[in-house]
Amino acid sequence: MDDIGSVVSLKNVKKAFGNNVVLSGIDLEVRKGEVVVICGRSGSGKSTLLRCIDQLETIDSGQIRAAGHLMGFKEVKGKLLPLHDSAIARQQRDIGMVFQNFNLFPHISVLENIMLAPARILKRKRSEVKQEAVALLERVGLPDKQNAYPRQLSGGQQQRIAIARALAMKPKLMLFDEPTSALDPEMISEVLDVMVDLSKAGMTMIVVTHEMGFARAAADRVILMHDAKIVEDGAPGDFFERPKSEHTRLFLSKILQH
Repeated sequence: MDDIGSVVSLKNVKKAFGNNVVLSGIDLEVRKGEVVVICGRSGSGKSTLLRCIDQLETIDSGQIRAAGHLMGFKEVKGKLLPLHDSAIARQQRDIGMVFQNFNLFPHISVLENIMLAPARILKRKRSEVKQEAVALLERVGLPDKQNAYPRQLSGGQQQRIAIARALAMKPKLMLFDEPTSALDPEMISEVLDVMVDLSKAGMTMIVVTHEMGFARAAADRVILMHDAKIVEDGAPGDFFERPKSEHTRLFLSKILQH
């Protein structure tokens, strides 16, 4: 990375789907251990930004560095050459991503869901991986669920297992794409509590969410995206109490009414 403390660096990142511009020259730096919350109305580019960082979408121009990698490219004699899928997959190992939908494998147990990637992709010993998976279940508050199947769990429990599964790869960066939006209200706090604990442990995190309580409690910075651009980027106190952008004031007046 250019900056030794930087885990994520986006420079003039652009992305469009046909005529629909979703990222319009995004610049963003996230330092090691920072928790950055991104909010904004639907269609403002938040989820696409995360998907581009993790190379689930390819950018049209600009540059993304994340977790020590020039995402999607390699530099050869001053030129950027696109990577093959297998090389991109190796880059993605250092980034954990948690989606709205839990994406657990329904046919295998909770423990096997967590063990699968480190055992199969990293070729690590199953005995070591199992020991770590059991510890991760403890960490997300579900030590008694290792033999359960996803269908036997609540939505909140499934999302905590999804977080444990991402952590099993020992990522340098965690991305959360509206991790509580598919949950019933009473299950949201159990997932957010795990995320707050992660933030306190020093995990670098970028979180797309409408949970403003989490943003106040855990974020180092809160960003507002509007019309494919970042229009506000500040500490929670400044963001909520002294926003610079009219878009932010309008967004907060709407979201804080609910």
